[in-house]
Amino acid sequence: MADDLSPSIVFIDEIDAVGSKRYDSSSSGTREIQRTMLELLNQLDGFDERGDVKVIMATNKIETLDPALIRPGRIDRKIEFPMPDIKTKRNIFGIHTSKMALSEDVDLEVFVMSKDELSGADIKAVCTEAGLLALRERRMRVTQDDFVKAKEKTLYRKKVFTTYTHTHTHTHTHAAHELLHVILTITHTNTHIFTHTRHK
Repeated sequence: MADDLSPSIVFIDEIDAVGSKRYDSSSSGTREIQRTMLELLNQLDGFDERGDVKVIMATNKIETLDPALIRPGRIDRKIEFPMPDIKTKRNIFGIHTSKMALSEDVDLEVFVMSKDELSGADIKAVCTEAGLLALRERRMRVTQDDFVKAKEKTLYRKKVFTTYTHTHTHTHTHAAHELLHVILTITHTNTHIFTHTRHK
């Protein structure tokens, strides 16, 4: 379809969900995922380097991807966007709290200067969760304690969400960002973007 509608762009978010390293497994779900990746590899190999179809893949965990997926020839270039620095974190907090009613005790610098690795998406999640905590208690303003609890919850989810270990001690971590994050906060997120040119 992409080739029929070319010039076109195919965006695959959370590529690690289907492109993780392969291993022997009796799970039907795992086998289906691996078949999906094999078909993706086949499609990537079926196009030459000069075409009007561009493929962009994004992941937060490049180390979990199968080497066959990211070898030269399939992926033309890799672009890494590191975690935001202090100035960028401050700006992101400012963006996501600009329309929030904050209590006088809120000190966002505490979170800006924190050593915790917070991506742009994480900061947005913290602000959203802090606002929800205030709403659940029917409060008009968001307090510092709301932000503290929200950050703890966000970091906890980040640590355990979609992470599992199989019998071969292989760990898969699925990405937790969306296309909107790539477009709007691309300079603030810990995201790898891969491009591949395809043409039948």
